[in-house]
Amino acid sequence: MSNYHRPKIPNATIFFTVGLRSHGSNLLLREITLLRSAVQRTLRERPVTVHAWVVLPDHMHCIWTLPSGDHDFSTRWRIIKARFSRSLPKGPLRASDITRRERGIWNRRFWEHHIRSKADFDAHMELCWRDPVNHGLVQRPEHWEFTSFAKMKRISA
Repeated sequence: MSNYHRPKIPNATIFFTVGLRSHGSNLLLREITLLRSAVQRTLRERPVTVHAWVVLPDHMHCIWTLPSGDHDFSTRWRIIKARFSRSLPKGPLRASDITRRERGIWNRRFWEHHIRSKADFDAHMELCWRDPVNHGLVQRPEHWEFTSFAKMKRISA
């Protein structure tokens, strides 16, 4: 069994990639209202500063800064994923899913990268901004509506 050692750095700024088990699915976009509700409710209870968030059909990226004295991003992701999944039919289940009481929707793990500098932060913000174009979903990043950048664009307009 894997033994993951995650840094426990309070007030860290972290880039995340969280994906569905079913690559090529469009579940996150089809159920965007459910996803938004799960995220909003969880982050109301366990706040973070959200710098960027982009939702693609089968995965999402975001950059958070945790509050002072708080390093527990894993619990936030566990809650978001669980709240989203509870309202959906189960995906194909493996024996380990049943043992762990999972629904077969999400990849079990997520990828996180602790931001180390302004250049690192800027590079990951750019990744969030450009990823819909990189995946061929739109021709220009500002045309993608499932992103925190779209909200910022509306506020500044």
